[in-house]
Amino acid sequence: MGSGKSTVGELIAQRLGVSYRDTDADIVAAQGREISDIFVDEGEPYFRELEREAVAAALAGHEGVLALGGGAVLDERTRELLAGLPVAYLSMDVEEAVKRVGLGAARPLLAVNPRRQWRELMDARRPLYTEVARVVVATDERTPEEVAQAVLDALELKNA
Repeated sequence: MGSGKSTVGELIAQRLGVSYRDTDADIVAAQGREISDIFVDEGEPYFRELEREAVAAALAGHEGVLALGGGAVLDERTRELLAGLPVAYLSMDVEEAVKRVGLGAARPLLAVNPRRQWRELMDARRPLYTEVARVVVATDERTPEEVAQAVLDALELKNA
């Protein structure tokens, strides 16, 4: 979260001349409410099921750049669907996350002691991110344009 996946994803899609899609945005559109509201009203397990379904649908019906929510890799079936695809993991450290998003209330999994919770989330998720990723690109102190180009270079994809 806060890695810039939406901004970077849009830049990569533009450079490749393809469409961009974000599964978090798909969920918000389908549910008519924000993800934080879904967490509060229905709980994390309900949201994770929506997320799994959104990722599966997007992978089945979208040919361009796809950004996934930060917890999407928690689902084993989702990781299986991502196997062999050109997946990039945008990494960053906690200090960069604080600068970018402040780790505030809009992040439901970071409501109490956000720095510690961010570290714990990343400790749990990082192995899953690296499992599905073909490349890992550090975003710390880089502009979105620099990160987008680094992803394209690492995946050996050519600009349109």
